[in-house]
Amino acid sequence: MKGKLILALLANTAIAVGQNNAPRKDSGIVAKDTAQKTADLHEIVVSATRNNSRITDLPMKVEVLGTEELQEESGIKPGNVTSILGDLSVIHIQNTSAVNGNNVIRMQGLDGKYTQLLRDGMAVYEGLSGNFGVLSIPPLDLKQIEIIKGSVSTLYGGGAIAGIINFVSKTPGEKPTLDVLVNRSTLKETNFNTFYSQKYGKTGLTLFAGVTTQNPVDVNKDGFSDVPKLRQYLLHPRFFWYINPQTTLIAGYSGTIERREGGDMQVLDGHPDAKHIYTETNNSERNSIELQLIRKQLANGTLTIKGNGSFFHLQNDQGTFTLLGNQTNTYAEASYNMKSGNHDFVAGLNNTGEVYRRAKGDSTYLNNYTYNTMGAFIQDGFHVTSRLLVEGGLRADYHNVFGWYILPRLALVYKPIDDLSLRLSGGTGYKSPAIFTNQTQTIGYRNLLPLGADVKSERSQGINFDGNYNTMLGEVSLTLNQAFYYTHIKDPILPVASPGIDKVMLTNMPYAMRSAGTDTYVRLEYNDIELYLGYNHTVSRYQDDIKTNVPFAPQDKFAGTLAYDIPEKWRFGIENSWVGNQYDYQNQKTPAYWFWAAMISRQFGEHMTLVLNGENLFDARQGKHIPLYTGSVSNPEFAPLWGPIDGRTINMSIKFNL
Repeated sequence: MKGKLILALLANTAIAVGQNNAPRKDSGIVAKDTAQKTADLHEIVVSATRNNSRITDLPMKVEVLGTEELQEESGIKPGNVTSILGDLSVIHIQNTSAVNGNNVIRMQGLDGKYTQLLRDGMAVYEGLSGNFGVLSIPPLDLKQIEIIKGSVSTLYGGGAIAGIINFVSKTPGEKPTLDVLVNRSTLKETNFNTFYSQKYGKTGLTLFAGVTTQNPVDVNKDGFSDVPKLRQYLLHPRFFWYINPQTTLIAGYSGTIERREGGDMQVLDGHPDAKHIYTETNNSERNSIELQLIRKQLANGTLTIKGNGSFFHLQNDQGTFTLLGNQTNTYAEASYNMKSGNHDFVAGLNNTGEVYRRAKGDSTYLNNYTYNTMGAFIQDGFHVTSRLLVEGGLRADYHNVFGWYILPRLALVYKPIDDLSLRLSGGTGYKSPAIFTNQTQTIGYRNLLPLGADVKSERSQGINFDGNYNTMLGEVSLTLNQAFYYTHIKDPILPVASPGIDKVMLTNMPYAMRSAGTDTYVRLEYNDIELYLGYNHTVSRYQDDIKTNVPFAPQDKFAGTLAYDIPEKWRFGIENSWVGNQYDYQNQKTPAYWFWAAMISRQFGEHMTLVLNGENLFDARQGKHIPLYTGSVSNPEFAPLWGPIDGRTINMSIKFNL
């Protein structure tokens, strides 16, 4: 089941994590045992805030998908995190290709380039490497996913206008762990994943290894694949040295080899001819090395020094056209956080590097480039009273091509009564011009020209507010949450056709872009039954003469989830969502659609879990409304995607916890 009830649990500031096969305990939700609830909340630490704060203490709106949710997701969608992120109310996952299966994340109605993706707090998904296969992270390899909505550029710099998503890797526990999972779906996907962790005195190890294979499927029978052929191999070892109780050194490697191929099914089946020749392939390799040093109790604070070097190679073939390039990303950071009296203090320096080089055989018009951004940030949270926290921050970035950025931010949280929390935050942000974004990924790189000399950075201002109330109605736990947000982006960069030469260039628009929305949900919990109902409304428009809607940003989304749990035995769930008032590139409204899912999980003792899951049970598909391609079979043009194309899917997984 897609939802697994994670949609519901924004609560005080976030989705929180419950115990295995138990109702989730959320920030602000009144549980039967208040002391136990408080203890659970204290265990939820958000690393993306740089001060490792407990989730209940944050003045910003944060959601955390925890270990148990990711463990459950690993048996439902073992190959990637697309499904679990798409379940969140203001996150929309847009497919960008019916052939190769790539996709992009949208938050708060904004384009994907305005959401910054992190791995263990480091920006390693920049440029080319952030546009192909970035969500192919198996949930079994993750401890938690942290989502901060709204501008956090003061902490993380460029690209964090809509928010950030931080994928946090697992660490060794006190007991050794070995998980082995096998999954098979009706879309011809097979997953084999394994995770091992153990401490050895002053050292520790985590090791994830996974293989995903998928054969191409033509769901709508138009002769072209709706699900690509996929061969994916992942390896992620991390080594831990606990030098002393205050000092930890972490070293890790992450490697991914991925081969995607889609297109004409006759070619994919090995029978091409003069007419049936079109295929599209993505062959990529991603290799990363990380180092982290954490020193606690240093002058009553914690010093963190970390760095990552990542190499990404991609060959993207579309018929006779080839994008062939290499990208090196580097990230280095030193930060210090300290709690002293009424202050929560964070300061640091970081450097982000991005080097792109075309390879021999590349067919694009693009140029090589070298970008480097140096930044310094400072933030202080002042506890005015036990019920009021005010937090201010400032960041200065220098980009070697686009110059200086100064980014202030202010936030507060106020609790007038124990059961009510009010949060307000506002901040500025920027996005420096980039050739590789979700916009260019969608239109393709065949006719894209290099960045012009006059293109300038996009600048933003944003504000977020939410109120959360929870109470007990007899034995029923009730949570109500209401959020509002607004973002203004100046000089938005859009692809524009160049007159007379059939080429496309990224250009600053003479108007702004605005996104405003509201997110509402109610959650009820009674014994082992949970119910969630949520509604999101977001209007994102360019401020041109006709107020053009931002393409593929749904204005309305309703979601509901009902789950029933028999502890240590069964879990049942059913979920639905409605997506409506979405617009295409011609500013025309696309059809609304419902998405239904259901799941049954059976636990056998402590060591085996069997999951039967059904997605898109009523087979909602874009291909039922319009053809997914036009033109000839040998030279097709594929329609932009606004809805599901892979249809109904059933999968079964078995996981052994040894």
